[in-house]
Amino acid sequence: MSIIKEFKEFAMKGNVIDLAVGVVIGGAFGAIVKSLVDDVIMPPIGLLIGNVDFSNLFFVLKEGSKQLGPYVSVAAAKQAGAVTLNIGLFINAMVSFTIVAFAIFMLVKAINRLKREAPAAAPAPATKECPFCVSSIPEKASRCPQCTSQL
Repeated sequence: MSIIKEFKEFAMKGNVIDLAVGVVIGGAFGAIVKSLVDDVIMPPIGLLIGNVDFSNLFFVLKEGSKQLGPYVSVAAAKQAGAVTLNIGLFINAMVSFTIVAFAIFMLVKAINRLKREAPAAAPAPATKECPFCVSSIPEKASRCPQCTSQL
């Protein structure tokens, strides 16, 4: 029974719950970024390059057994049983990764800026000046060792 109790305490700690929330939000953010790359960023780039659809940019390594090429899309090649090298999907994944990595970098940078501690106050001086002879003496001294005056 102690293992179950320990697991419950572990699962209810704030760090584990925060991590779970982060994973869920990260998954949703990844889906948004994937849509941004596939539907917003890459189509204009493909249009500028010359009507290239990056999601269907591939090379056939081996013709399919069900149907011979050419294939109009990656899905058609896969359906025909062809072995393909999907360069366009890889480029889309790299752009998505770059956007997610940059967003996480900016988030961590902002959190670290908020967590920075205020600079520590300078420690109190360990010495003081004698008002009579202006020599440096220990803070706790009650008599000056230079001029022997009472402090």
